[in-house]
Amino acid sequence: MSKLYGALAVLKDLNLQVTHGEKIALIGPSGSGKTTILRILMTLEAIQNGTVWVDGEPLWHMSGKSGLVPASERHLHHMRRRIGMVFQHFNLFPHMSALENVAQPPRIVLGLSREEAEERAQGLLRLVGLADKGANYPSQLSGGQKQRVAIARALAMKPEILLFDEPTSALDPELVEEVLAVLREIAHGSAMTCLLVTHEMSFAREISDRILFLDGGRIVEEGKPDEIFSEPREERTRLFLKKIIAAGHRLN
Repeated sequence: MSKLYGALAVLKDLNLQVTHGEKIALIGPSGSGKTTILRILMTLEAIQNGTVWVDGEPLWHMSGKSGLVPASERHLHHMRRRIGMVFQHFNLFPHMSALENVAQPPRIVLGLSREEAEERAQGLLRLVGLADKGANYPSQLSGGQKQRVAIARALAMKPEILLFDEPTSALDPELVEEVLAVLREIAHGSAMTCLLVTHEMSFAREISDRILFLDGGRIVEEGKPDEIFSEPREERTRLFLKKIIAAGHRLN
């Protein structure tokens, strides 16, 4: 599929298949199309050409009398329930407590009772190490705590696919590891399919089944972490990793 902004092609004939339960890291320079892929999967950005399928169902289309037709809002709403996303800047509701931020989506979208939703939310706050912060509002939480609440909120919907868009880039360096620890637990302990956009190369190497290196809206190279980080085939990949190392990011 392709994604255009006017005459600018942000993604060019992207052809990608992700298997159930696979953990994939998307790496590459800014503007290479990584976040756009996640936003398309989350139905925040529409596509111009091609088709996206989620477990046999078209995402941006639906079946019509003469084949596939553009998706209705009802179809998009149905598909969104299968996919969760953790954003770079948390996107928490400032007027709600941490518990309410996590409990609200399953109440509204899944129709859970208040008691069921809050019980689920409490369990997820325990999972991300914030069992004692349920009554706190976002303004009373550190950046790392906010991001962990955001992760719990995404998990509350029990998505089949979980997307992470630079989940640590807005954090102070000393707070990064507390979020990575939660992501590590999800990656190693969950059957969910995960797509992660990150500049944390050592973390991507640790948790990923496959690495995709994007540049200019195309997948330049893909492979297992050791292949990409130790023996990249493409010169463009080698140049990117060299700059990453020069900027102080570890690859192992």
